[in-house]
Amino acid sequence: MALSPLRAVVARREGAAGELDAELRLRVPSDVARVEEAVELVARHLEASFVDRRTIRFNLRVALSEALANAILYGNAEAEDKGVAVRVLMSRRAVEIEVTDEGGGFDYRCLPDPTLPANIPRPCGRGLFLIRRLVDEVRFNDAGNSICMILRRA
Repeated sequence: MALSPLRAVVARREGAAGELDAELRLRVPSDVARVEEAVELVARHLEASFVDRRTIRFNLRVALSEALANAILYGNAEAEDKGVAVRVLMSRRAVEIEVTDEGGGFDYRCLPDPTLPANIPRPCGRGLFLIRRLVDEVRFNDAGNSICMILRRA
């Protein structure tokens, strides 16, 4: 059976300083096969308005792919009845990408450093390590089931 395409809801609103902001929302099923489609959908909306398109072509795509894969695999444990919410806030100054799963969360402060010799053979923590190096800022909610990645515009 063919999967229905992901659909984004885009809203434009006036920001705090009178500038026009946009918000994009979509829900991704807990299926890693849908990650690429979700990343492409978000990237298409951002690429035209980002000064440095390489940031969207590489940094955003890799960071969002990692965040979605983590949310689906670890947060939702690939449960078919769960999904991942993606919220993208676009302003003149930055793009904020928030990825929230329906899982119980995790303590993001306690991940082992994947670059330490003892941790190199362990797969744990690599995605977050990559994300932190590809975006300007990373924040989590208190529950640990939502990551916010911020890319500042050049």
